[in-house]
Amino acid sequence: MPKQERAERPRKKPVRRNKPKKPEDTKVPAFDPTTGPALRGLRALGHALDPVLVIGKDGLSDGVADACKAALLRHELIKVKVLAEAPVDRKEVAAELAALTASTLAQVLGRTFLLYKRHPTKPRVRVDI
Repeated sequence: MPKQERAERPRKKPVRRNKPKKPEDTKVPAFDPTTGPALRGLRALGHALDPVLVIGKDGLSDGVADACKAALLRHELIKVKVLAEAPVDRKEVAAELAALTASTLAQVLGRTFLLYKRHPTKPRVRVDI
């Protein structure tokens, strides 16, 4: 019996792969705490925190601002509570304290608010976005 010849199949074109990315293309962007996912992550981390700073009947003073700066340097993410006796509005004091300390206001919930400021040399808070 004679051998049957196989019909020639058309050759497939080679698949062209994307070039691997260069290292400068794969750099991780710097953490921006003002984006929505970052704020959500900060609020999630702040949920379990106890208030580090309490603003009482004296309101917002220089001592409170200094204590807040020290706490932000130590913890990065802090919870601040405004007591009912405080003569200031909670949202106003939160915005003012964030401006005084150059931090990000992550959340105002009731009389409690969260402030975040990244440590200049050793960041501790890690938010996966």
